[in-house]
Amino acid sequence: MNSIDSVTLEVADPAAAARFHSEAFALDRSRVRVRGSEAPTSGFRGFTLSLVVSQPGNVDALHSAALDAGATSLKPAERSLWGYGGVVRAPDGTIWQLATSSKKDTAPVTRDVDEIVLLLGVEDVKASKRFYVERGLTVGKAFGGKYVEFATGPDTVKLSLYKRRALAKVAGVPAEGTGSHRIAVSSPVGPFSDPDGFVWEAAGQ
Repeated sequence: MNSIDSVTLEVADPAAAARFHSEAFALDRSRVRVRGSEAPTSGFRGFTLSLVVSQPGNVDALHSAALDAGATSLKPAERSLWGYGGVVRAPDGTIWQLATSSKKDTAPVTRDVDEIVLLLGVEDVKASKRFYVERGLTVGKAFGGKYVEFATGPDTVKLSLYKRRALAKVAGVPAEGTGSHRIAVSSPVGPFSDPDGFVWEAAGQ
C-alpha cells in the first residue's frame, strides 16, 4: 500500500516552526518536517493539516497549547454534527484542524494525536482522484466529486481531497490564494507535481 511518509512545511524560520510544533502539538519530526523557504505565497495555500484525537478534551488541550505557542484561532473549538473541533493558523501560516468524532470525554485529557491528515483543496476532485490512483494510491472512501480519502498504513500521514472552496470554508478563510503551496509530500510514489501544483518528493529525499 502506497502512502505518505511525511510532509515538509516550507517556512521562513524553520527553528521557530519546529519549536511551535513541539510546544503546541508535541509533534516530533518524523511525520511533519520543516525547511526554509522564501517562495512567494499569499492567501489560502490550498491545504490544511488535521490532527485527529480521541475526545473533545484533547482538542481543547491542543487548541489552548497552540494559542499559547503563538497560533491564531480561525474557528473556536465547538460541537458539530460530526463531532468536535476547531481550527488554528500557526505563526508560519499553516492551517491546522483539531478534531475528534467523539462528543464526550471518556479518559484523562492528553495531547496524544491518533492521526495526521493532509487535506488538499483541489479544483477537480474526480480528476485528482484518478491522478493519484494511477500513481498507486488506494481509495479508502469517496463521496462523488466532493471528497476522497485514501487508505494508508500505520504511522503514516493520511491523504484526503476536498474541493478547494469547500476546504477553505471548513478552515474559516477565503479560498483565494496565489504563489507557492509551501508544502512538499514525501512518499514512495514520488517525485511529481499533481494537477493543482502540489509537489511530491521521493521518500528519503
